[in-house]
Amino acid sequence: MALQSANITVMVAAARKVSRKLKRDFGELENLQVSRKGPADFVTTADLTAEKKLFEELSHARPGYSFLLEEKGVVEGTDKSHRWIIDPLDGTTNFMHAIPHFAISIALEREGTLIAGVIYNPITDEMFTAERGSGAYLNDRRLRVSARRDMGEAVVATGLPFLGQPNHELELKELSAVMGKTAGVRRFGAASLDLAFVAAGRFDGFWEHALKPWDIAAGVLMVKEAGGFVTDHAGREDVLKTGDVLATNEPLHRPLRDILKNA
Repeated sequence: MALQSANITVMVAAARKVSRKLKRDFGELENLQVSRKGPADFVTTADLTAEKKLFEELSHARPGYSFLLEEKGVVEGTDKSHRWIIDPLDGTTNFMHAIPHFAISIALEREGTLIAGVIYNPITDEMFTAERGSGAYLNDRRLRVSARRDMGEAVVATGLPFLGQPNHELELKELSAVMGKTAGVRRFGAASLDLAFVAAGRFDGFWEHALKPWDIAAGVLMVKEAGGFVTDHAGREDVLKTGDVLATNEPLHRPLRDILKNA
């Protein structure tokens, strides 16, 4: 494994520290306080506590950096060139239902360019890390996207809209089209981990619409540093602005994009 940079060291330490309470809360779901943020979109005290702790830890380690947070929104710092992009609990619904598939996602931008990312599942203790120009890793193992070239052998992941979200009809058309051309489609409910799994070669591709920057920032860098391709559905690279994500290896990118376009 390549030596961790100071930034990655800070991000990993923050993620591990915050994960301790998440694991305790996960084991005590019956006592968890829950409020409604929208139809089928829950925010828990675990989200809020984790975000607050990440903000404190990263502010202490890098004073002045700005933040884009899922719950708190934009926090402007004195250092305008650096920004943390954070989802303290990606996969809240999984967490709420005691499904052990959720993650802490932390990304760091410099002058608008993603330079570092961490995605951590506290339950499996899988720490995905990536740094611009230095590759992507799972714990101490270098990651590479899959080498599959045939869509008929590919397993791809997606996210589907839930109650209160638009585009149900479009998503069903896309899902039907991809199902007919691949070995399987998975919907796991945490976009950051879906992207990390593409980087690790577990999934051959991932697509989803209308995601937020905190859902995907760390994962986008992860896939790119593992040798993959990430665009939106129109082939544009600025997915943090468009929110539409298509991530694959090089051979499968055009075929999957064409399937979705034709749907």
